[in-house]
Amino acid sequence: MTPGTGRERESGMNPKVLAVHSRAEYMTSKQVRESITLVAGLGVEHDAHSGKTVKHRSRVRQDPAQPNLRQVHLIHSELFDDLRDKGFEVGPGLMGENITTSGIDLLSLPTGTVLHVGSSAVVEITGLRNPCSQLDELIPGLMKAVLDRDASGEVVRKVGVMSIVLAGGPVVHGDAISVQSPSGPQRPLKPV
Repeated sequence: MTPGTGRERESGMNPKVLAVHSRAEYMTSKQVRESITLVAGLGVEHDAHSGKTVKHRSRVRQDPAQPNLRQVHLIHSELFDDLRDKGFEVGPGLMGENITTSGIDLLSLPTGTVLHVGSSAVVEITGLRNPCSQLDELIPGLMKAVLDRDASGEVVRKVGVMSIVLAGGPVVHGDAISVQSPSGPQRPLKPV
């Protein structure tokens, strides 16, 4: 496994999996599982969003043949603390992520970052999750709470990152995550 980035090492953080989720049916929230299995080129085994081509309904309507860059959704658990401070009780799986992480600033990683998860699973970050109005169906006002603006007025999306599976394997609570930065120029994350 590749060692963590300098940022995690210096801060004493130990990036890890806090929880794992999947759901065979199309629903915003996903069920907490003891383990999930990542399948190379597809996503999470038995999950509604698994596949070589896009599975998210809005993307399917645009072009059902486009590649699935949203095979695995990861959210940093630190977001839940921020939302709790704003009066929203949100926990793992509620916003549809497959992997809830701890100790890693997912939103600051560049496009193409590779995450080694557990003993054998490897995912590559493709971009940011673009939150949708279904979040307001879970908790009114949640959509607005996961969006912000930076100093230049650009929208900041806080609902985690999307990725593709490079190497499959099981993922369970407590698995270590190591970060491998992409070589070459660092490209900031954009919505996918």
